[in-house]
Amino acid sequence: MIIRIPQLLTAEEVQEIRRLLQDAPWSDGAPTAGPQAREVKHNQQLDHQTTQATAIRQMVLSALDRTPLFFSATLAKKVFPPRVNRYSGPLNHFGKHVDGSVRYMPGTGERVRSDISCTVFFSDPDSYEGGELSISDTYGEQSIKLAAGDMIIYPSTSVHEVKPVTRGERLACFFWIESMVGSDEKRRLLYDLDMNILGLRAQYGDNEQTVGLTSVYHNLIRMWAQT
Repeated sequence: MIIRIPQLLTAEEVQEIRRLLQDAPWSDGAPTAGPQAREVKHNQQLDHQTTQATAIRQMVLSALDRTPLFFSATLAKKVFPPRVNRYSGPLNHFGKHVDGSVRYMPGTGERVRSDISCTVFFSDPDSYEGGELSISDTYGEQSIKLAAGDMIIYPSTSVHEVKPVTRGERLACFFWIESMVGSDEKRRLLYDLDMNILGLRAQYGDNEQTVGLTSVYHNLIRMWAQT
């Protein structure tokens, strides 16, 4: 399930993030990847302990907390702390790879199963060429390049890549979600059910049928969720 979450960040937040990144201490991103992905990873990252990374991470996490669509689409149990990356110049792409199935929280070593991968775009799409996030799924390759402040979520099981940036720079953050519902198929059913319930409530208000469907939704979560 690939879902766009528009305007996760406000224009003011995006502007502040860009300001923070103007003099950021970038380093080679390859050492943070696994052995296989390291061979095709050619970008830059911020160390997660820098002042800039800490401020941006908190901004993104706060935005997730205020966005109901994020919870509906992910049913998040754990969120791996967002990391910030840059594609530009010779370090301008990340070849085809699949994200590792288990991540380790910095500092604590707590395990996070990567069910869902997330990217939040910081750069305006017309400010750089290339840099599309290409995701392989059942319907072929999906090419994604979103407005600044938008987020894309997709199954961590997907083979994906970031195409070469041939002009400008692509700034973004990325992170992973361990969902209460590990199955992508079940999450898709729950998401579709939730969106249809919201549509029915907006059109007809709360009635016996919408309350009944809401009961089905929450009882399915009780049946499938691991909290």
